[in-house]
Amino acid sequence: MKIWQASNGELRRVLEGHVFDVNCCRFFPSGLVVLSGGMDAQLKIWSAEDASCVVTFKGHKGGILDTAIVDRGRNVVSGSRDGTARLWDCGRSACLGVIADCGSSINGVAVGAADNSINLGSPEQSPSEREVGTESKMLLLAREDKKLQCLGLQSRQPVFLFVGSDAFNCCTFLSGFLLLAGTQDGNIYQLDVRSPRAPVQVIHRSGAPVLSLLNFRDGFIASQGDGSCFIVQQDLDYLIELTGADCDPVFKVATWEKQIYTCCRDGLVRRYQLSDL
Repeated sequence: MKIWQASNGELRRVLEGHVFDVNCCRFFPSGLVVLSGGMDAQLKIWSAEDASCVVTFKGHKGGILDTAIVDRGRNVVSGSRDGTARLWDCGRSACLGVIADCGSSINGVAVGAADNSINLGSPEQSPSEREVGTESKMLLLAREDKKLQCLGLQSRQPVFLFVGSDAFNCCTFLSGFLLLAGTQDGNIYQLDVRSPRAPVQVIHRSGAPVLSLLNFRDGFIASQGDGSCFIVQQDLDYLIELTGADCDPVFKVATWEKQIYTCCRDGLVRRYQLSDL
């Protein structure tokens, strides 16, 4: 992995230690620490200041495909090809439990604060004191077997299970009850956790896989396998296209203030500067 100075493209750090591909990475809220997951089934925490790997989590039996950070980062969640989602204690580099074991690859995970009207269930046993900030949180799992699963993060109890048109690649929360999930056949499902049987709406712009979804201001950003990347704003009907990727898949989108960053199979990280929308 590489850390760049965003303002001028200068390479600042190289983080080396994973074997095989690094599938996902994200900064902790402090901006000084990085969480990564790889095909070596390892989850690692790095210092962005000196590029050292400070913690390695082991326990998954397959590659880690996505991660989520709980609150300030005392706990993190990982989703893996082995079909499990795990909760980890960063301070003691230990697994606090398997949140879900669904027998199918977990391609995307998201953690969100639940609206008060949503019943997340109660834990069967009292949670470890090392669990910090998991109460009133939902965990969303985008699964390879065409299922979108939502659970109470602390309770481990099911909230809903939705069956889509194809494998789910990615997911994100828009609010305490609205969420988005994208499929391999190009559908973006908007669901309401309070009545998840039927989607609020389904957005379909092309048959290319939806690879990344990100909550952004009053809407969201999506990227697809045909190189398209777009912002949907204002009640989901105002579109802004982010061009430049041509037809190579845009794997991931990230934002910082008015900047949007995309990473593409062509090997380029692109930075977009937004005016006030």
